[in-house]
Amino acid sequence: MSRFVGLILMIALLQSAGCAAYRFGHQTMYRPDIRTVHVPVFRSESFRKNLGERVTEAVIKEIEQRTPYKVVASSNADSVLTGRITHESKRVIANNRYNDARDIETELIVEVVWTNRHGELLMQSGGLPLPQMEVEVLAHSQFLPEAGQSLATAQQAAIEQLAREIVNQMEIWW
Repeated sequence: MSRFVGLILMIALLQSAGCAAYRFGHQTMYRPDIRTVHVPVFRSESFRKNLGERVTEAVIKEIEQRTPYKVVASSNADSVLTGRITHESKRVIANNRYNDARDIETELIVEVVWTNRHGELLMQSGGLPLPQMEVEVLAHSQFLPEAGQSLATAQQAAIEQLAREIVNQMEIWW
């Protein structure tokens, strides 16, 4: 009987030891070698005030909510995520019969680079591991002035979409 119990305990121990390296849940979607991310304020080539700060804030919130990474203020972090807003525009899609803007679209394009502390790229554009310096992320949002919507609300929707897409790019490619 004691041999049987000993055999059962040994099998249970071996099975649990075999599963020790597995990760479960959303943890499997992100790099296990990265724990902290430093996100400096995104540079902006736009003349819109505080656009870089707003995008940075949205990206930090998205990282904290969706990933296992901790955003830290120190550049001694495991990785650094930098970004640059390269394009920001607003264009009229449709006018009413009095030539007033009826449907307007706003667009933001951001170049993002995510590197580890050794300077190696961590983010790839697409499924192929190509040697690329930055990943370009695009977001756009439409608003209807006649319905009481504004450029500020449309821009915030585009910024939140950008943040989601940037964090999506931080996932491991299979």
